[in-house]
Parts: sequence; C-alpha cells; structure tokens
Amino acid sequence: MIEFLKFIGIANPSGSGWLIVIFTFVVAWVVTWRFMPKVRQFALKVGWADQPNARRLNKEPLPNAGGLAIFAGVIAALIVATTLRPILIQEVQVQVLAILLGGAILVLVGFVDDQFGLPPLFRLLVQFLAALLLVAVDIRFHAAFGTALDPLLGAILTVVWIIGVTNAINLMDGIDGLAGGIAFITAMSLLAVSAQNPQWAAATLVLAALAGAALGFLRHNFYPSKIIMGDAGAYFFGYVLAATALLGSLKVTTVFSLVPTALFLLLPILDTTQVFIRRLLRQQNPLSTPGKDHIHHRLLAQGFSQRRTTVTLWAITLSFNLVAMQVQGVNPLVIGVTAVGITFLLGFTVWRRLRAVWKEASQSPISPSQAP
Repeated sequence: MIEFLKFIGIANPSGSGWLIVIFTFVVAWVVTWRFMPKVRQFALKVGWADQPNARRLNKEPLPNAGGLAIFAGVIAALIVATTLRPILIQEVQVQVLAILLGGAILVLVGFVDDQFGLPPLFRLLVQFLAALLLVAVDIRFHAAFGTALDPLLGAILTVVWIIGVTNAINLMDGIDGLAGGIAFITAMSLLAVSAQNPQWAAATLVLAALAGAALGFLRHNFYPSKIIMGDAGAYFFGYVLAATALLGSLKVTTVFSLVPTALFLLLPILDTTQVFIRRLLRQQNPLSTPGKDHIHHRLLAQGFSQRRTTVTLWAITLSFNLVAMQVQGVNPLVIGVTAVGITFLLGFTVWRRLRAVWKEASQSPISPSQAP
C-alpha cells in the first residue's frame, strides 16, 4: 500500500498527513452540501437573491448567498484538520491564516456587493490590499532577473496575478455550475501537484478544503440551480486558487516562466482577457459594463443548452489542467488518477443533482392546463 501511494505521488505515505488531507476534503464536502439548503431558505426569506433581468438567465429570484456556505465549509474543514493534527497546521499556520484572512475579506466585500452594490474601484482596492497581504507573508512570484528591482517586480506580478484570477473566476460565474466546476477541477489538479511535496503543506490542506466545498456546492448548483455562489463565493474561489498556485518555488526569469502556473487557470484567463479587450475596443469600462460577451454566452448563442455548455467548458478546463500537470513534471500515473478522480466525482455529483430534479418533477402536481 505504501509503495502504491508513493507511486501515485503522495509525499509521505507512511505518515497520517495524507489521511488528514482526505478527511479535510470530505468534511468540507459534507458541511457545504448539508449547510447549503439552510442558507438557501434563509436567503429567500430575507431577500438575498438575484432578480431576473435582461442580462441574467434565471426566470425567478435565485438566492445568491452560496458563497457563505462555501466559506463555512472550508473553515469547518480546516478547524477539524487543526484539531486532528495541530503540529501539521502549525508548520504552515502563517500562510494558511493569510490566505483565509484575505479570502474572508473578499467574501465580505463580495456579499455586500451582491446585496447592495459597491463601486468597482472600491472592490478593486480591496482586492489590491488582499493581494498585498499575500506578498507580506511571502506568497508571491520571485523575480530573478539579477536587478535591484526584482523584489518590486515580483510583488507587482503577484498583485496582478491575484487580482486577475480573482476577477476571472467571478466573470466565469455566468451559468449554473460553471465557476464551481472550474474551481473544483483546478483545486484538485493543484492538490495533486502539491501533495507530492511536503513543503507545500499549506497549499495541500487549503486546496483539499476548497475542492470539497466546491463539490458540495455543485450538488445544488448544477442546472437547474437552487442557489448561486454570488460574488462572495467567486471572489473566494478565485483568490484562494490564485494564492495556492503561488505556494511552490516560483522563480520568474522570463515571461515564459509564468506559463506553467497560468495553464491551470487558462480558460478563465483567456475569457477575461478577450472580454476586457472587446470592451475597451468598444470604449466601455471593462469593470462595470455588463454584457453577454463571455465564452459561455457564445456557446449558448450557438444553441448549446446550459448543461452542455457547462460540461463542455469543464472538459476544456480539465484538459488545460492535465497539460499543466504534465508541464510541471508530474508522473503520468498521477495525472491519470487525477483525471479519473475528477471525472468520477463530477459525474457522481451531476447524476445526484439530476436524479433529484427528476424526482421533484415526478412528484409535482399536474396543473389543469397540463392535464390531458
């Protein structure tokens, strides 16, 4: 058993750390899955919902507080991990706390924006400060061009990366299940990479919790969704993924040094880039101008259903992540196991969601207009 675990890339298979990682994933999965209906009920009661309009696809008020349950699932899982293995957590405590603090700030800002609206520049300022928090604890790119400006350049690249990915995930959250699935696939792929190195324990723990929470959320978010994550959840996913992707030894000596890291999040990056360019060419503010110019909107316009669009973009995301793992030098067997694991867990979650939808439909009373 130990030899097999070594073969698939577990850094320390003889210890209990890898069991804690699996348990962290399961706790986040279950807590988010079970807590989400309660959040939905409360959100509908107090009016935390997106109202239908010309830009949105929902036809009735849709609760937008799913990010709160996602955040709660991640925190609960990491608290359990701390209780079971306090020594393991102490070794990476500063980095974990910095990521969670920055994520908590963005959850709060995103939630307020969901309910009341905030100016784009204010949101950008908060994201900038959250990115600086990571730089302060050395979660950053390390420029190595041999100049006195290397530390400053590394900090600038880090801030641009954090803000860019945070907003990219948020902008991808346009149809049911898309952003949550992208977050799950990316978190699982990064988890497979970080699990091979004991020095990346902070990334491994946080990614296990994030992946579990994303999967628990998808149980309620695949079309037709019961609840959406809102800006709170999208900012949290984007920020944490961007931060954990930087926890390895990332030396930037050329522009191409950024490619292996960027490949994990290439679909959101490409989508956001093309949206920004198109809006700038139309002389519109990319940060505040709504529109249907994302990749998922184009697929819908071509006749794809929401489910088909979501699954198609999941598959593209998985392909990019598998390539990224290969570029990182990950063992082909680890890549294969990761691909199978991601596909199985997503397939199981989608099947459970669709089964619940079909059951609801079969039990709903037939209206007089539908009667034969």
